[in-house]
Amino acid sequence: MGDLLQPWHMIVLLVVAFLLFGAKRLPELGKGLGEGLKGFKEGLKGISDPVPPAPTAQQSAPTAPPPSSTPTEQK
Repeated sequence: MGDLLQPWHMIVLLVVAFLLFGAKRLPELGKGLGEGLKGFKEGLKGISDPVPPAPTAQQSAPTAPPPSSTPTEQK
């Protein structure tokens, strides 16, 4: 099983892929595979890392002084 990824095996796989998909489709397949792996890694990272809480509007706005405790009446 350790001899599975020998250089000759990789060359044969590349030749077979070239014959099956052609020169135009190989870059598209590589790009799609790369984007898929990137999305998979981001998904795993999102599962393992907790999302930090987003700052709310109340936290970022300056605080207003509290209302006075004495009521004012107008007549």
